[in-house]
Amino acid sequence: MPVRSKNNFLIFGSPRIEQDEIDEVVASMEAGWLGTGPKVAKFESDFATYLGSGHAAACNSCTAALHLGLVALGLKPGDEVITTPLTFCASVNAIIHAGCTPVLADVDPVSMNIDPESIRAKITKRTKAILPVHFAGRACDMDAIMSIATEHDLKVVEDCAHAIETTYKGQHVGTFGNFGCFSFYVTKNVCTGEGGMVMANSEEDIKHVKILGLHGMSADAWKRFSDDGYKHYQVVEAGFKYNMMDIQAAIGIHQLKRVEEYHVRRRHVWDMYMDAFKALPIGLPAPEEPDTRHALHLFTILIDPDSCGVERDEFLIRMTHENIGVGVHYLSIPEQPYYRERFGWTLEDTPHAVRLGRQTVSLPLSAKLTDQDVLDVIQAVKKSLAIS
Repeated sequence: MPVRSKNNFLIFGSPRIEQDEIDEVVASMEAGWLGTGPKVAKFESDFATYLGSGHAAACNSCTAALHLGLVALGLKPGDEVITTPLTFCASVNAIIHAGCTPVLADVDPVSMNIDPESIRAKITKRTKAILPVHFAGRACDMDAIMSIATEHDLKVVEDCAHAIETTYKGQHVGTFGNFGCFSFYVTKNVCTGEGGMVMANSEEDIKHVKILGLHGMSADAWKRFSDDGYKHYQVVEAGFKYNMMDIQAAIGIHQLKRVEEYHVRRRHVWDMYMDAFKALPIGLPAPEEPDTRHALHLFTILIDPDSCGVERDEFLIRMTHENIGVGVHYLSIPEQPYYRERFGWTLEDTPHAVRLGRQTVSLPLSAKLTDQDVLDVIQAVKKSLAIS
């Protein structure tokens, strides 16, 4: 018999939603203010306060945030942006849509984050920016990355989709580079269903992002979302339709209030996994680096068939049969046919990312999980590995 019944399937990444979020959304609907308005402004302010520095611009996804950040840098067609091959396709797509050329540096095989030495090896005269991804919630080596950026006069856009709570040497990630981009997708540690945020240390930079994110209309356009009376605007750039709605922010405001409480709960789940799996023939997440804080967004295990006696994809099938939702984060970017065909990337270019992408399985890790849910996952992992 499966560990759980089909009508009790454990959904991967299911968010913890409480009554405060529901009431806030209903209040927005009753007020009739569904689009961008005061709740978006509050969410931006609250998020900047949580990070401890910078200015915030809410948008409708982290993909939009990355695109806006890259466009706001003023990069030109043919400019190269170095990023990681172990990421969601949005990181690379944003570079392409900004008119630039993505270049892949390999990852460190232990941290699974982009390797600064590989970044250095990929720099050419056309390199203009670095886009590091704080994978699974683990901080990249920002000292090394920012040192490379300074040495070669490069811009930095941080992909913090996994990393809301992540800190590096006491400083929140997303506040090191020119822009930091966050996700509030339904599976994220703070969710709004869909949503994103751009952070910048410069107020002028964030004003520029807001103009780009609302059709390229002048800053006065945002005053239409207040009760100060009608304000005329001018279109000053060819922008995009990327703004967040108050209904989304209504959820995020209350999710953000509980971000630390939820982090404690995920730490408990993480520790249960680490204790239960320490003797199993699977790869486990590396310890946190000194003076950093892991956001604990993804709990990834490595299924090496030589050690485990089962192929990764067969393991996924077995876990699903046990009614446990799992994820793959991620097949490396060169595995995807579009990028391979367009850029000529080969699997040999980034061997560490390819190996990790073929072995990684993400297990459920959410503040919504009960201890019994976690025990069910543990039992399913052992059963799927044929370990009694």
